[in-house]
Amino acid sequence: MELKIPEIYWDDEKAVRLLVEYFTRRRRPSGDLYYSGAHFERLGGGGDTEHVADRFDSNDLVAITMLSVSVEAHGAISLLTDPHGHWTRLLSLIPRDARLESPESDALMKEGGAAWELWERLATKEYVGKPDGSGPVIAGKLLARKRPHLIPIYDIRIKQLFGRPKTDHSFWAALAAALRADDGAFHHQLARLRDQARVGEDIGILRVFDVIAWMHQGPSGQGNAR
Repeated sequence: MELKIPEIYWDDEKAVRLLVEYFTRRRRPSGDLYYSGAHFERLGGGGDTEHVADRFDSNDLVAITMLSVSVEAHGAISLLTDPHGHWTRLLSLIPRDARLESPESDALMKEGGAAWELWERLATKEYVGKPDGSGPVIAGKLLARKRPHLIPIYDIRIKQLFGRPKTDHSFWAALAAALRADDGAFHHQLARLRDQARVGEDIGILRVFDVIAWMHQGPSGQGNAR
């Protein structure tokens, strides 16, 4: 299913304003960032920092709460202790520098690939050891924390804006195709929007894509947690 890119992504003025709002707005009187999700990538130096890249740590579990989700207590223990060894095994098979826009990443993302299997083990009940409280959205946000240049966040806001089906196993491939089309025109546009908003190059292209989608749709009833 082809990904149709909404006009908001090509409206520089509006898109940049949304990014600036999300990543720089401050609360009063505390002065902290208004949107807790603005800390998602940066907490603890990032989930893909070399010394934690191949395991889940407490910063990852805190980071996903900034996007309004969390696992249950026993699920957190499973992620942190990795009793079956699946999390470290699969994360170690996914290079830290893997990028969705690169065709070399397709093997990781397709069914049977390391990223696909990791998502399945985090999201689906058929796997023994699925963390309590984890599901498709949490799995995606955990993976986006660990491999921010490869795994896009996928939740109800993305589904609504892009008109995706309730069960969608083709989103990764569809977004990859969109980023590669026309000599990478959409990828270049996202990078340009990030540069104009001056939010920092440590904020990945996939996160720029996600934040614009989320902010464009207005208040969600979740306060400022996301």
